Amino acid sequence: MSLLSISPDGSELLIAGHNLPSNLSIHIGPTFTGPLFSLPVLGGSPRRLGSAIGRDAAWSPDGKTLVFTNGSDVFLAKRDGTEPRKLTSVSGSAFSPAWSPDGTVVRFSALDARLHTLTLWEVSVQGTNLHRMLADWHNPPSECCGKWAANGKSFVFSSQGQIWAISEHRGILRRVTNDPVQLTSSPLSLSDPLPSKDGKKLFAVGQILRGELVRYDAKTRQFAPFLSGISAEFVASSKDRQFICYVTYPEGILWRSRFDGSDRLQLSYPPLYAVQPRWSPDGKQIIFFSPTPSGKPQRIYTISSEGGSARQLIPDDSKPESDPNWSPDGSKIVFSDSSGQPDGGIRIFDMSSGQISTLPGSRGFYSPRWSPDGRYILAMTLDTRHLLIFDSQTKKWSELLDGAMGFPSWSKDGRYIYLLKRSLDCAVGGNCKYDVLRVRISDRKVELVADLKDVKTTGHYAIWLGLDPDDSPMLLRDTGSQDIYALDWQAP
Repeated sequence: MSLLSISPDGSELLIAGHNLPSNLSIHIGPTFTGPLFSLPVLGGSPRRLGSAIGRDAAWSPDGKTLVFTNGSDVFLAKRDGTEPRKLTSVSGSAFSPAWSPDGTVVRFSALDARLHTLTLWEVSVQGTNLHRMLADWHNPPSECCGKWAANGKSFVFSSQGQIWAISEHRGILRRVTNDPVQLTSSPLSLSDPLPSKDGKKLFAVGQILRGELVRYDAKTRQFAPFLSGISAEFVASSKDRQFICYVTYPEGILWRSRFDGSDRLQLSYPPLYAVQPRWSPDGKQIIFFSPTPSGKPQRIYTISSEGGSARQLIPDDSKPESDPNWSPDGSKIVFSDSSGQPDGGIRIFDMSSGQISTLPGSRGFYSPRWSPDGRYILAMTLDTRHLLIFDSQTKKWSELLDGAMGFPSWSKDGRYIYLLKRSLDCAVGGNCKYDVLRVRISDRKVELVADLKDVKTTGHYAIWLGLDPDDSPMLLRDTGSQDIYALDWQAP
């Protein structure tokens, strides 16, 4: 069970029948849907709330109505979960609904996992006037998990790791809101603000985001610190094995160094957040993708390994770009333009001509990886349930593996593909369990490399898998902390 809310009179708890994944490092509400229950505070049996299935939920201020989210949909029902009706839908996953004190408006958050954005939305209880709040404020947006003060004059929320407030009042025809005011400036990452009922305090989750880079030792079957356990992920090595690049967490800054950590050089700077950097075969360039400061979809950037300014690889492209990988000869780059959209696919950019082509039959695929010999291109379906391989000789796709998976990587000799695979019970409410597997290309045999049941991970995507030059798996182990803080506050 997970606790979602408390009834206005304090007599009941609103709970959901699912578990949270043990390795989720960013607190953004319950992750999986499940049946909703009410539970008396003084004890007793949980009571199922109709047939309501939700990720997040809350009772209205008068206790008569239930709002809950399921996927991209927001629903209203009677307080006991009966007579549900869809209130609205948004792109992405809706969660953290909050009622206005007068019960006329619901605000909620939406997570776009592909673009890695969080946005705030508002809709009336009649289902009208759905709109995104603060649409032109921060790019990329990171607004989340808001709550009203009891007097209805302030709305607090988290953005970019700090707490903000919007003061508002009722006009003659509509609610009038002012620009957000930053309430905190803390070294902690603060989220999930909750005003006290008397308006004198704010409660918030304070998190220190930090990880330890670790590498798997096959002899001891343990993960041990690598590069002195720096807080970094997306590690990639140059072809000559002389240098590596990595991205610091949580800053998202791209660095280059030798394998012993010497000759360290910063390559990127905020507001870019470097993701999945890759060395060119000649070791002169590094490509990566990042959300753009202008708020446009994510773009591919290239930068010299000796430093300089990062530039967009395809500045005139109108589609989102992610997961760039070099061809073995360095003449082409394969990448995805899906970003969560089913009409996207795998494209190839010719470095000399500047021409872009689409890989046949790749619609709805993403996360491409070119094999070391150049014959194959690996990709996954958007639901991460199918790992496929394209043979450039036969021009056909075939399936290598099914199940929930991520972060595939070719072994250096091209004989294996390493990846993370998640247990299926995670998707229906069980604890998430990850394994590192490898698939042999010749006969599709699947082997267990490492069990991650005792490893808590963190990072930009909460979990990541990489390989060192000897094909040893690397992870970013969570060494951060999370506590609840009380902040003195004078609400308007």
